[in-house]
Amino acid sequence: MFSKVLIANRGEIALRVIAACKEMGLKTVAVHSEADRDSLHVRYADDDVCIGPAASKQSYLNISSIIAAAEITGADAIHPGYGFLSENPHFAEIVGECQLTFIGPPPEAIRLMGDKARARETAKNAGVPIIPGSEGSVKTVEDAAAIAHQIGFPVILKAAAGGGGRGMRICWKESELQSQYETARNEAERAFGDASVYLEKYLERPRHIEIQVFGDTHGRVVALGERECSIQRRHQKLIEESPSPALDDATRKRMSEAAVKLCQAVNYVNAGTIEFLYQDGDFYFMEMNTRIQVEHPVTEEVTGIDLVKEQIRVAAGEPLSVPHGEFRLRGHAMEFRINAEDPVTFAPNPGKIRELHLPGGPGVRVDTHVYRDYVVPPHYDSLLAKLVIRGKDRMETLARARRALEQFVIEGVKTSIPLHRAILNNEKFIRGDISTRFMDHFTF
Repeated sequence: MFSKVLIANRGEIALRVIAACKEMGLKTVAVHSEADRDSLHVRYADDDVCIGPAASKQSYLNISSIIAAAEITGADAIHPGYGFLSENPHFAEIVGECQLTFIGPPPEAIRLMGDKARARETAKNAGVPIIPGSEGSVKTVEDAAAIAHQIGFPVILKAAAGGGGRGMRICWKESELQSQYETARNEAERAFGDASVYLEKYLERPRHIEIQVFGDTHGRVVALGERECSIQRRHQKLIEESPSPALDDATRKRMSEAAVKLCQAVNYVNAGTIEFLYQDGDFYFMEMNTRIQVEHPVTEEVTGIDLVKEQIRVAAGEPLSVPHGEFRLRGHAMEFRINAEDPVTFAPNPGKIRELHLPGGPGVRVDTHVYRDYVVPPHYDSLLAKLVIRGKDRMETLARARRALEQFVIEGVKTSIPLHRAILNNEKFIRGDISTRFMDHFTF
């Protein structure tokens, strides 16, 4: 086992990793930018190192500074959290070359599954259902048009090297293809340094359902249930829940088996997520995230498994602690992302938090790095907290969520709390009648 873990991240995920390390008796190192000097992860870590100015490129994306921080503090492992360098295979390689352990999957798996077009081909070869579309990247708009005619409109263009909604464009008819192809390529180049895009059939009312997977170095891979992530805006998730109200046991089993099959095909180790689109009883592979997810607490609440501690154990060479045999979810859980943004326009709203009250009580968990008088910086993601609710079933979870959101007070910056309250009172959401298009028709 490791003696000291450096967390190459910030905010609530840095605190989450520190908490897991403390329970395991491991020392921790916090790295931080100049803008995050007063952050809680700096306060709670055993050591801390400033790695650069506020800009991410000069701090949290500065590989040499992070490696230097690990060396001077005596860390022997690095946990990347999510975002930043978490899915950067070059970073994972350098960590290994410096005789440090990367708490995540092997660089080869990150590289393979991080290329969305190659990941799609890998899934197809592994026998995992994929959405009809191009075989790899499309080189010209003429090639895209030929494929689109074959599979039928609407289609969607996606960046081969990225995610998060960037480099994605829907084409409803042929006349839109030229402009949308060029726009998707330009966005992909700006966001990921790679203009490659691939094309898929666009499903008009799918659900976004992902399977939490975990592999160890002893050849075992398990699926730990699903998370429904259909409530999203511009491909950014707002609410996640488990189990999905749409899946029966048979479909859940088939989807889990497909996820495990894909992981085995790429010799996957550590935590990961296989994302599927689900519509009319069929599911299709979309992409894989080779890291811990923002929404991992949802799975923790319905499985009783500490996924971050499991990450650390597996990275140290230990076998998965998940019991063998049939795996069943317990109860129902939801996560609400509380962001510092206007609930109507979604514009970021950084500033000073003047008042803060966190909800509590049965079934309520809040993962956050903010405190009263904390200044939300404008340089990073706007996530302030994750409100995670657990109940014996979905209806109890909804009731607890309404109560918790009423008790959740953040003053000084605008937040997404009012939006979540409104969604919880929407009849379609209450019934579980949702899709990735839910927010397109939601009025607030």
